[in-house]
Amino acid sequence: MKLIIAYIKPEKLEDVKKELSAREVFRMSVSKAKGCGETRGYVASYRGIKKDVYLLPKLRIEIAVNDDFTDVVIDGILKAANTGSIGDGKIFVVPLEECIRIRTGERGPNAIGGKSKFATKFNGEAQGQTAD
Repeated sequence: MKLIIAYIKPEKLEDVKKELSAREVFRMSVSKAKGCGETRGYVASYRGIKKDVYLLPKLRIEIAVNDDFTDVVIDGILKAANTGSIGDGKIFVVPLEECIRIRTGERGPNAIGGKSKFATKFNGEAQGQTAD
């Protein structure tokens, strides 16, 4: 299991959602974020006073996936969020030790849900095995 964290330009969210939906990835969390990288912000002028703006608006997308969907999600985000200019964002992939669905108490790949060769339809099966 992996946790994919992507920082993207706010105007690219709809494109990313559409691309991931086409790849059958529907579950995600989105939150507002501010940050800077290579661009280091910009200088703005407000009522004649110049001000350095270091933190630019971004969106943070978090998607927990089973291992077989990692590349599917990364490729989808890259395709939809890429403008070719500085500030397009970053994608981080972090190992996910455990996932627990609060409603049912399911753990592991089943708790993440979605289509996966790792998820099973039976609670009694070992994690990581597929149903025959």
